[in-house]
Amino acid sequence: MNPNDLARWNIRKMLACVLGAMCMLSSAVVHAERLKDIASVQGVRQNQLIGYGLVVGLDGSGDQTTQTPFTVQSVISMLQNLGVNVPPGTSLQLKNVAAVVVTASLPAFAQPGQTLDVTVSSMGNAKSLRGGTLLMTPLKGADGQIYGIAQGNVLVGGVGAAASGSKAQVNHLSVGRISAGATVERAVPTTLGRGEAVYLELNDTDFSTASRVVDAINRRFGAETAAAQDGRVIRVRAPLGSDERVAFLGALESLHVTPAQMPAKVILNARTGSVVMNQAVTLDNCAVSHGNLSVVINTQPVISQPAPLSGGQTVVTQTSQIEIQKEPGQVLMLRGGTSLADVVKALNAIGATPQDLLAILQAMKAAGSLRAELEII
Repeated sequence: MNPNDLARWNIRKMLACVLGAMCMLSSAVVHAERLKDIASVQGVRQNQLIGYGLVVGLDGSGDQTTQTPFTVQSVISMLQNLGVNVPPGTSLQLKNVAAVVVTASLPAFAQPGQTLDVTVSSMGNAKSLRGGTLLMTPLKGADGQIYGIAQGNVLVGGVGAAASGSKAQVNHLSVGRISAGATVERAVPTTLGRGEAVYLELNDTDFSTASRVVDAINRRFGAETAAAQDGRVIRVRAPLGSDERVAFLGALESLHVTPAQMPAKVILNARTGSVVMNQAVTLDNCAVSHGNLSVVINTQPVISQPAPLSGGQTVVTQTSQIEIQKEPGQVLMLRGGTSLADVVKALNAIGATPQDLLAILQAMKAAGSLRAELEII
């Protein structure tokens, strides 16, 4: 080999090493995720709020008071609180009022005076909430305390019209939203600033991922900073000062950790026939026989006409023909695959419908050829 060829060979070798290192680094970066995407800080959570209220100002599309007596009772109670006395036994015929349930999510660290978006849902038989106004509605938490007050104009994304028995509707008319329609009145106590430690909770329980998170935190902030309590909760020592603790948690959430591979799982939706599987699903060699069975029922009317002037009546009967069609089944050999592409290719070779595939996957799991956990939703 002459010196020029040797130099070219060395250059190619160096380029191959550099490309290999770049591929390794890029793959590590692609698979690494931020800690805030796979875990959350214990105690930093949303709280659900709910309230009961009235929507007024509807254009004749409110609750039918004969079928929703609670709407009338709510209106009478509201009028009494406003100083208006309704004589006993008065029959109120309301068309522009609807009883609703108001829901909202109170974010972590929310303070009095902040605003929240609320969802307003009809709980009676109102035809539409379009153009209505929600009256002042207290929002309570699970402890029964009031954490917010909601009021405002309801925005409905749908539209509908009806006339002479015909009806046309686009989207849903009995649910609407009010942007910044609630005001926070009470803050939720938090324990984040108490104690010398904070606790991280992984979104999915996994001992390997918990161990990797602990190693990443200890490498970044020093030994014995973090310790795993189990496969989900990780105890982390944090500064005592509020400012230092917030900065520490910000740096902690920005750490990149490569989570362990999730267990092989196949999700089966029995209602829609959907089948979803993750990358870890593998398949062993197996043989599958699949055939379709269909039943066709054809019903035709048979009319019996009496003779003229016989005084008889025309009789209409029905005759049915039942035909059973069975397609011949064939035994298919499915080769084992160690990648998701191989599994999909093998399942497509069966030629089954999604509904039939549900039963086939269950049978393959029982036979031990499908290496995955089946979950039916």
